[in-house]
Amino acid sequence: MSKLDNIFHPKSIAIIGVSRKPGSVGYSLLANIIDSRFQGIVYPVNPKAKGILGIKCYPSVMDIPDEVDLAIIIVPSHLAPGVLEECGQKEIRGAITISAGFKEIGGKGIELEQKVKDIIQKYDISLVGPNCLGVINASPDVSMNATFGTQMPKEGNIAFISQSGALCVAVLDYAKESNIGFSKFISMGNKAGLTENELLLYLKDDPKTDVILMYLEDLVNGREFMSIARKITSHPTNPKPILALKAGRTMIGAKAASSHTGSLAGSDRVYDAIFEQCGVLRGETLEEISDYVKAFSSQPFPKGENVAIITNSGGPGILATDSCIRHGIKIAPLSQVTKNALREVLPPTVSLSNPIDLIAEAQHEQYEATLREVLKQKNIHSSIIILTPTAFTDVRKIASAVVNITKKIKKPILCCFLGVYDVSKGIEILEENGIPAYRFPESAARVLSEMTKFTRWLTRPKTGIKKFKVNREKASKVIDSVKKEGRLFLLEQEAYDVLKAYNFPVIKSSLAENESQAVKAAQNIGFPVVLKIASPDVLHKFDFGGVKLDLKDKSDVRRAYDEIIKNIWAKKPDANITGVIVEEMASKGKEIILGMNRDPQFGPILMFGLGGVYVEALEDVTFRLAPIRELTATLMISKTKTHKILEGFRGEPAYDTEAIEECLKRLSQLVIDFEDIEELDINPLIVYKRGKGCVIVDTRIILK
Repeated sequence: MSKLDNIFHPKSIAIIGVSRKPGSVGYSLLANIIDSRFQGIVYPVNPKAKGILGIKCYPSVMDIPDEVDLAIIIVPSHLAPGVLEECGQKEIRGAITISAGFKEIGGKGIELEQKVKDIIQKYDISLVGPNCLGVINASPDVSMNATFGTQMPKEGNIAFISQSGALCVAVLDYAKESNIGFSKFISMGNKAGLTENELLLYLKDDPKTDVILMYLEDLVNGREFMSIARKITSHPTNPKPILALKAGRTMIGAKAASSHTGSLAGSDRVYDAIFEQCGVLRGETLEEISDYVKAFSSQPFPKGENVAIITNSGGPGILATDSCIRHGIKIAPLSQVTKNALREVLPPTVSLSNPIDLIAEAQHEQYEATLREVLKQKNIHSSIIILTPTAFTDVRKIASAVVNITKKIKKPILCCFLGVYDVSKGIEILEENGIPAYRFPESAARVLSEMTKFTRWLTRPKTGIKKFKVNREKASKVIDSVKKEGRLFLLEQEAYDVLKAYNFPVIKSSLAENESQAVKAAQNIGFPVVLKIASPDVLHKFDFGGVKLDLKDKSDVRRAYDEIIKNIWAKKPDANITGVIVEEMASKGKEIILGMNRDPQFGPILMFGLGGVYVEALEDVTFRLAPIRELTATLMISKTKTHKILEGFRGEPAYDTEAIEECLKRLSQLVIDFEDIEELDINPLIVYKRGKGCVIVDTRIILK
């Protein structure tokens, strides 16, 4: 038995702060408990009333003669700690605090919430809230609406977790209109007790829940969330999709960052990355996420990416086709066997390509026969059915025909009955039988793409985290030396030494403290060479004239050395100049950027993308949380537009993506080993033709 059963399966509830005033929270909540036909016993607590709504009241929770599983608290915030203390003494192990006036108001509210935390920890009370709408369990064996909302949803297989109580009310209203049912409905509020992580763990094993829907504004423990979510979405026998609407896509005040990675790794990009890594599907809008829910809760997942589109109108069929292709779904050609079977049941005017246009006169017999024959084809994994109402169509019969086929064939079928009034009766038939119907073909295509994405997640190769043999002690000495000097920025040569200790492919280089040393170093390395300023005060070397390229002889090196020093003194007279780095001039290849920014909540976030001076302008980058698995390194590259260039574009050769993947995995190991590294850029990493490797020609490491 789970501790959270006291909240979701209570046999007795004490409602503390219940009111006789109609329209008040306390009155509405008691009325909802009664109206929902709660299967346990209810004990209203109000010292000023003998009874409310025909039920006896008790002066305090301590006066209730029986055991109580769940306390629902609706008292003013300053009284809540005392009430929770009594609940603890009464050995009540579950609580929902509806009351507001805690950390959300700041000041004393923060202190009150801390008292609440101390009390629930002292008595081991599982708490939802404070400042929440409440909890619903729609299962008939509980039938509990412990909220002050207006709707009791029908029973279903969707669990909803939300940080917004107002959004809960809106979703309940939408669900009623769309015939959507719920298993559990949870408004988390301030998360002083239970967070999304404990709730997810409970829902992971909940037999009544098949789909988890979440509205999130933040995560209490991001890494723990990832671990739990991954277990849920990757369960070997009972995977459950998690659909998330995460608020806060825009950043009003991003912190100043010293690296390209730091400036690009905004909080929303981080959430995108961690959701990708644990199989959570993210919706852009409430409308999108609602569309997803209808299909995920009622339809089987497609076995592959091929879809058949059946329509009675060419235009909507083309719109659906375009949207499918845009979202990465393939329009499968019909086999000759399927075409032959369709010729026997369809008029000769029907087009037997995909999308299949049944023309305006199509009746339910044509829809049913076409759907049956098409879904027999093994390489067609799903179908979108489009209907435009005409004078010839019987919408109800066509909807019933679709229902009839879905009972026999276990492939996802999504419908788009265009219009509102004329198709309403058909949509009712579809939704009553668990077939999702959408107003527009683009919506159906987008939903199907997310279902296909989850299939890819379930069938992905399972890989581990590769560990390389490295010289961690050597890297540690470099970093410790920099810290002792009180510096936060590693000079480039120091950064190179750290990377060399982890066996990165670093360009040949040497630090020269004067012109003569620079010439000697260039001769040892071999011409042509590059000169770059070495100064802890100059991070963006090009901006200060601190870089000279393609130096072919000793005189070039002398002239470049002199110009670099003069440029720095002119633009930054107080700069501490350590010297100049003499570096091999790398041959041309494709410029890539690898990086890391240490997020305060999640930890090290790796970045891959198109490198060079335009990295922040183009923003063709992907992020993942370290440590990364071997497959993740591959996916980081493939998720960018740069991937097309690296695979060979317009006659160009393919480039060594395996070498990039190894660098990503080595970078993952490095930043996990050294928490002192706050930001890191490798830009550019020059990658060569497949099999020829890559080389690092510039890097930047910043410490905490």
